Order: sequence, then C-alpha cells, then structure tokens
Amino acid sequence: QVQLVESGGGSVQAGASLRLFCAASGRTYRVHHMGWFRQGPGKEREFVGSISRSDGSTLYADSVKGRFTISGDNAKPTVFLQMDRLKPEDTAVYYCAAKYGGASSIKDTYDYWGQGTQVTVAS
Repeated sequence: QVQLVESGGGSVQAGASLRLFCAASGRTYRVHHMGWFRQGPGKEREFVGSISRSDGSTLYADSVKGRFTISGDNAKPTVFLQMDRLKPEDTAVYYCAAKYGGASSIKDTYDYWGQGTQVTVAS
C-alpha cells in the first residue's frame, strides 16, 4: 500500500503562485509515476501533470503547460506542483496520485490517491 498526503492549497488572487506538496509513504519503491489531478466545481476530475520517478520526465495537460511545473524528490519521496500565473479556472480540489505503470493522463490507471487540497483563485 501507498499513502499520499497533499498540502499547500489555499486562496489567492489571479496571477499569484502556489506550491503544492505530496508526501508519499508505504511501499513507494513500486511507484513508477506520480501525478496531479484536479476537480473543479461540477466538473470531472482531470489530469494536470505527471512525473516519472526514474528519469524525472514530465507530462502536462495543455491547460497548464508553461504555467505549472512538477518536480520530485525521490529521497523523501515527495512530489511538488509549482503553480504560477494562476487563473480563476484553476480553482479546484487538487489530488496527488501514484501508479505502478508507465506515464498516463487517464485517472483510472492510477492506483493510489490522496485526499485532495483546495485551491481557490479569485478574479
């Protein structure tokens, strides 16, 4: 089993930055990729980005490319989501997820999920 705990959410004005953290514990040696998803009010949970624990390669949704950056620290292990130039449409609960297999933007392929952290961006 793998446990994921997110932190770092909050309320900010449009244009501001936030940094989210995801701390993983348990059998993390089996995890190959870690990702971030978000679910806005009345919306489906959508892919934000992911990172490979082996080579650090990343994958991003078009909606956040160039504004959000995912990085990781395998020693802890922790995954970060740096969010810059935030927009009101970025308002959502952000979830950290982990999977054993290859990179994927499909939420059903992820094996473990955190509880989520709220991000609210005011206009």
